[in-house]
Amino acid sequence: MIIRFLLALLVVAGLGYGAFWFVGFKDQMIAAYFKQPRPPVTVSTVDVKPEEWTPGIEAIGTVKARQGVEVPARSSGIVKSVLFESNQEVTKDMLLVQLDDETEQADLIAAKANVERDSQALKRTSTLTDRGFNSTSNLDNATAALDASRSQLERVQAAINQKQIVAPFSGTIGISRIDVGQYVPAGTAIATLQDLKIMKVDFTVPEQQLTEVKIGQSVQLGLNEGNYTHTGTITGIDPKIDPQSRLISLQAEVDNTDGALYPGQFAFVRVVLPTEQDVIALPQTAVVQSLYGAYVFKVVEDTKDGDAAAKQQVVRQVFVTPGRRFGGRIEVTSGLAAGDIIVSAGQNKLTVGNPVVIDNTVNPAPAEMKIGG
Repeated sequence: MIIRFLLALLVVAGLGYGAFWFVGFKDQMIAAYFKQPRPPVTVSTVDVKPEEWTPGIEAIGTVKARQGVEVPARSSGIVKSVLFESNQEVTKDMLLVQLDDETEQADLIAAKANVERDSQALKRTSTLTDRGFNSTSNLDNATAALDASRSQLERVQAAINQKQIVAPFSGTIGISRIDVGQYVPAGTAIATLQDLKIMKVDFTVPEQQLTEVKIGQSVQLGLNEGNYTHTGTITGIDPKIDPQSRLISLQAEVDNTDGALYPGQFAFVRVVLPTEQDVIALPQTAVVQSLYGAYVFKVVEDTKDGDAAAKQQVVRQVFVTPGRRFGGRIEVTSGLAAGDIIVSAGQNKLTVGNPVVIDNTVNPAPAEMKIGG
């Protein structure tokens, strides 16, 4: 019995010593691991320096032509000829479609003959009246007859003109919606006509930003977010704010000499505000967002392996206050100073205190990007 007790005691003592030894061994291995120098991580960096910043108000809008209509038939009739081609550049008053006007042309001959007859009659009546062989009432009747004939001539000429569908302004004509021989009622749209040289864009901004916009202010426009390819100016501000959305409508005119814009397109608009100086901004790739706030990795010099004479570059975590964003850049309102070196690429491999090697030969976010340019 005593022997069994001693054997059990020895086993328990052995297990306890083994556990104690394992804990000590583990601590030694952990301490040895952390004493090993961490390998440096290759990163790209940017130098912090005050720069020029052009703020703006970003919005979305709809493009439309400065002038655009569905060209209508002013009179009913049979289409005699279509004198334009799709996407043709037409000038103001250019004949686009001719409707059949044979009846009106015949009436025109009769109307001209009546005018000529009544004109001769008035001359004869006027001569007789001057000689005292005719009464004033006969002269008045002859004058009225001539006026009536001229009125009829103008009416027939107007009817003939309405058989001719002309361009109301210069622009680009669209696809023909009618064919030769087709009967078209008055008001039928024959094609769309759009002046594409100068485009308009309708957009809205929040009422809080109303004081920052004005007539003549510059705007930038693009079909892709952040890529503004056209410039223009604000030409109209609605005097009423929408009480449901709390937005105010604006309109701008944009040059379209390259023909890249078309009516009905969805567009990104940026109202350009006055340029500000001495703004600290970084590439957006340099700022990391976390649950605890936004931060960056700042490169500093530190001792290497406790040797005061040996220096190495390491990173420190610095919390910053981000501000406005534009063109892949983000404003930093606090936390940084001019001359700081900030990691712009490679943060996913970093921890605080990690040694780094700077290589800016391939940098996805150049520091020399011009803001708002």
